[in-house]
Amino acid sequence: MSVTIKDIAKLAGVSHTTVSRALNNSPLIQEETKERIRLIAEQLDYTPNYSAKSLVLDRSYNLGLFFTTLSQGTSAGFFYEAIRGVNSVIQDRYQLIVKGIDDYSSFQSITRKSFDGIIIVSQSDDDQSIIEHIASKGIPLVVLNRPVSTAGVLNILSDEEQGAFLACSYLIEQGHTRIALIEGRKGFKSAQNRKDGFERAMKHYGISTPPIYRVPGLYDLESGHKAMQQFLALEERPTAVFSCNDEMALGAMKAISEAGMQVPADISVVGFDDTVFAAYVTPALTTVRRPIEQISKEGAVRLLGNIENKQHETEQVLLKTELVVRESVKKLST
Repeated sequence: MSVTIKDIAKLAGVSHTTVSRALNNSPLIQEETKERIRLIAEQLDYTPNYSAKSLVLDRSYNLGLFFTTLSQGTSAGFFYEAIRGVNSVIQDRYQLIVKGIDDYSSFQSITRKSFDGIIIVSQSDDDQSIIEHIASKGIPLVVLNRPVSTAGVLNILSDEEQGAFLACSYLIEQGHTRIALIEGRKGFKSAQNRKDGFERAMKHYGISTPPIYRVPGLYDLESGHKAMQQFLALEERPTAVFSCNDEMALGAMKAISEAGMQVPADISVVGFDDTVFAAYVTPALTTVRRPIEQISKEGAVRLLGNIENKQHETEQVLLKTELVVRESVKKLST
């Protein structure tokens, strides 16, 4: 038979209400009492009964983590770090439900009874309809990754355009002028921001980029591989490539290796995101660190605070990006 709150209460010599409050970290319970109850719960291998808690406290104990899509354009590294960031904050206090927005044909099932709060990792302006729906239902909501101005929505994102500007400026400062661009997925705000940063750097340094040096990508390994093959087939190859994410950069590096060339001796490569594998490929990838996990953690912390305090903040938080210089860029002699 599974352990209940009443079992813990009996051993602790307190009421079951006190146990419930202690396990939910209520400020009404002294820290010493909380610690004693938590220790007993751990010793008994207590598992929360979310259904029972939901009935008593009128909560679902479900948190939603929604991505624009799970099948197209959401890279594995991005997906992993976003989930890890949120999960490290909520731990076992809530059940995390991960969905793709494009999986919904209707939003009617998204209510206050089904979700205590929702985090949306938004890539596209098309996500605005679900954002408006959630906000209208009074569900605490945090939107990550894309700027929004919806009332009652907390918005956390990073300065991607500036990150791309820094990356391309670094390539130019290393003597590169023939710089190609592997673009992100069409329609994704992140892709536009990174492209804008690339173009701003080119304009700032007075460098023109021919159309053949720009190839659209899909944020996956295969599209980066194919884009690099196109660049390698050119009569005048680029000396450097800026990829709008790390996975496409990795695909590009594979294509270079397959052609019997080396990074960075023959072609330099820079990525974006600083995903988990960037430091471990050979050569280690120079990239832009976008703090995906930090953004997700911050979103989860702020969301839980809003749920507990029954608040609906309207605020935008902008986190900095950072150029991480490793081994994949060669300095050209002038």
